[in-house]
Amino acid sequence: MSLHIFKADERANAGPLAEAITKVPQVTLTFWAIKIVATTLGETGGDWVTMSLNLGYVIGTAIFAVIFLGLVAAQVKTARFHPALYWATIVGTTTLGTTIADFADRTVGLGYPGGVALVATALVASLVIWYRSEGSISVQSVATPRVEWFYWCTIMFSQTLGTALGDWVAGSDRGGLGLGYEGGALVFGAGLVVVAGLYLWSKVSRTLLFWVAFVLTRPLGATLGDWLDKPVADGGLEVSRLYASLILLAVIAVGVLLLPQRAATGPQST
Repeated sequence: MSLHIFKADERANAGPLAEAITKVPQVTLTFWAIKIVATTLGETGGDWVTMSLNLGYVIGTAIFAVIFLGLVAAQVKTARFHPALYWATIVGTTTLGTTIADFADRTVGLGYPGGVALVATALVASLVIWYRSEGSISVQSVATPRVEWFYWCTIMFSQTLGTALGDWVAGSDRGGLGLGYEGGALVFGAGLVVVAGLYLWSKVSRTLLFWVAFVLTRPLGATLGDWLDKPVADGGLEVSRLYASLILLAVIAVGVLLLPQRAATGPQST
């Protein structure tokens, strides 16, 4: 049986929908491992399009928005869980999140604290609307097309918030805290350790812990991505964004092909 680290809350009531198969994976160690690599790819891939190809944040955001909508539409249309499609959609959300956060922070000029505040508000609003509409924000409730759209929009906002948080903690410009890439990775890694401890030794809502962990894995990936491709003078390894993205894509492909994943069952309580 798979080890569930941040699974959603236990079922409150059994019923006809209690065992409905969703099109999202069970939340296991495999899930979190691939998710961190996917978020790192989102940083290097997004920066490759906007910076290395010099397309800018507006055009980059438009490109990734079209990809995101197409992948979500395909995910909603399919009749069952497809790991490759699911993780392609996750990558779509994380690349879009990268360009949206960079657009807000840099092009609009909100700075890192302003970008974090704006995206955090959007994420909370998404969760509140979802909860009021469906009565649950549990991953295990993602069993209908409408809930799938709520899920993927919330995922996208969480990825964007994670990007903004990573830049705010690591960066020294635009109101950043200046902890650097290694310091940022340690901060967010420590945050995930705290979430794991709360999961293991407290009764805090598993759904809440899932969303907190989902947000925190994004800036961890963002700081790792920046560490890979930024200049050595700025504390990075100066790996080509394209090469770093291709390597990360290959790691995800191997993970999807070789590591077991099953669809979650639901819906469950919050």
